Amino acid sequence: MSTSVAARIDEVETFLVDVPTIRPHRLSMHTMNSQCLVLVMIRCSDGTIGLGEGTTIGGLSYGEESPEGIKLTIDTYIAPAIVGMDASRVAAVMASVQRRVKGNRFAKCAVETALLDALGKRLGQPVSELLGGRQHDTLPVAWTLASGDTARDIDEAEQMLAKRRHNIFKLKIGLRAWDADVAHVAAIKKALGDRASVRVDVNQAWTEPVARRGIAALEVAGVDLVEQPLPRDNRLAQARLAGRFTIAIMADEALHGLTDAFDIAANGTADVFALKIAQAGGLFDAAKIAAVAEAAGIGLYGGTMLEGGVGTAASAQLFSALPQLAWGTELFGPLLLTEEILATPLRYADFALQVPSTPGIGVELDMERVAFFSRDRRAARVHPVRTAVGA
Repeated sequence: MSTSVAARIDEVETFLVDVPTIRPHRLSMHTMNSQCLVLVMIRCSDGTIGLGEGTTIGGLSYGEESPEGIKLTIDTYIAPAIVGMDASRVAAVMASVQRRVKGNRFAKCAVETALLDALGKRLGQPVSELLGGRQHDTLPVAWTLASGDTARDIDEAEQMLAKRRHNIFKLKIGLRAWDADVAHVAAIKKALGDRASVRVDVNQAWTEPVARRGIAALEVAGVDLVEQPLPRDNRLAQARLAGRFTIAIMADEALHGLTDAFDIAANGTADVFALKIAQAGGLFDAAKIAAVAEAAGIGLYGGTMLEGGVGTAASAQLFSALPQLAWGTELFGPLLLTEEILATPLRYADFALQVPSTPGIGVELDMERVAFFSRDRRAARVHPVRTAVGA
């Protein structure tokens, strides 16, 4: 008895798209003036096209995958292996990819996202419904204050509050001396008072002795959360910090997958998980990490790799299907970019992101803008994006 494939994977295409940022975005290891988005388009035999994104920060200064490496992995190793496979069996396709390609979580996430987007379009359902069902139509969104200038950051936060765009603010610290950073954060928290939640991201820049002093001072200043104060491998020291302070300690760079999630939960290394679909290796594994957190009583924060609209929409689909995100999200990536590459921008209002409700991840690309910002404009052919058979 023969079986027929309902929708075959016909083609996988990738683009490197460089988009300027609205201001320099300073982290402890890198300053961003633009973001490189790795966009994926998977064309299926029924005419459906799925979109995915694999985006990181600062080339190789943040992690092991670069935009160029993500594209190379997909083009050279993943795409040839999955062309011809049944596009409707997303888990089976990704299991095949896992056997052939070790690591490379960001590349895998981009491909899995595109397959889920195509499947959702084929079924006429948002991806959130494929992940257990939507529980939230909007998601609280934090904004990162990363200019490093206290007065400028306070003014920026006041503007966000006045526009009702954000009332959660995260500050990137760790580049300067710890006491200068703490004074900077404390001044901002004092200016904003109870009108906003203030948090910090140290991006692994502190040692344990410095962290003990810095976190104690941040706690006095009224800061709610400290993200990844120590290097990712220094887990015993971070467990000591988590047990010492009332302020919540969040794991980010230490959380690279399901094994890390279990280890962190078992050893009490963090109070909160920064859940990122790219660092998890895809939406399926990110959902598993969320389940570990729920079982261990660990809070969730919907994180970002400063993706553009495609990756942000994909993250929102998963986060909307989770029972709780006690610490909200930071899905502000598209707002950091000067240019829009979506046909219809994501909607932010009343301190939250409206989760797209159309089939798939809920967004489509403006291919003329993608072509304009593509690193190789000649390779960025403009295609009409079809979302269903015969469209």
